[in-house]
Amino acid sequence: MFSPIPAGRLHGKVAFISGGGAGIGEATARMFAREGAAVAIADIRVSSARRIAEEIVSSGGQAAAFEADITSEASASAAVASAARHFGAIHVLFNCAGGSLPADAPVTEVDLDVWEKTMTLDVRGTILACRFAIPHIVAAGGGAVVNMSSGAALRGSGKAHIYAAAKGAIVSLTRALAGTYAPNNVRANAICAGRINTERIRRTYGIPGKPGSSKDAMQVDELIKTYPFWFGEPDDIAHIALFLLCDESRMITGAAIPADGGRSAY
Repeated sequence: MFSPIPAGRLHGKVAFISGGGAGIGEATARMFAREGAAVAIADIRVSSARRIAEEIVSSGGQAAAFEADITSEASASAAVASAARHFGAIHVLFNCAGGSLPADAPVTEVDLDVWEKTMTLDVRGTILACRFAIPHIVAAGGGAVVNMSSGAALRGSGKAHIYAAAKGAIVSLTRALAGTYAPNNVRANAICAGRINTERIRRTYGIPGKPGSSKDAMQVDELIKTYPFWFGEPDDIAHIALFLLCDESRMITGAAIPADGGRSAY
């Protein structure tokens, strides 16, 4: 539970969060509400989104849940439109829906079914949310967009080639959004995250001392010897998203912010 801040860093703003029903999206929804935003929590798991929204409202914040399959044009459009009607506007967009598949592999080996699923969720989903939310942000007088990318987009050592391609596409898309919508007072940035402690990551890839089911599960314990800040919590990313979406970061747009503990730097 939390105590809302009446005049927080997002006071008076309406935030649309895709993939807000768990993990980074959930942490961000709660943090944004604490900072005064009215939060539209969109997720294909609408029961999870409703639970989070109800907890925020019961603690004095503003939130509502919206069912959204972000890969579907009709569903994404309806969720954004419903949120705009419910709250009267949309000022900021956080694209958090996405993910990777354990079967991802080098391009010469990977099953192309991985391509279809990964690109549809990570790239098409991000594009659709932007397609429908940005006009509302423009109509509100401007605002900001943050897209979740990955440290995999910034380095060439990864073996999950399809995921790297998808997250790299999001970095390029974000730059294009920044350049296109700057005259409309809309900023756009991407967060290139490292390994984050979410249920999906715990199950598949593992956390320090507890390997998951993937063939690269033990990688976590080895990597944190060199990159001790590579493994983080959902709140670590939520803090960065909050900064990028509030007015404190008004000079930052078109950037891909590495939040990968230095793994893309050394």
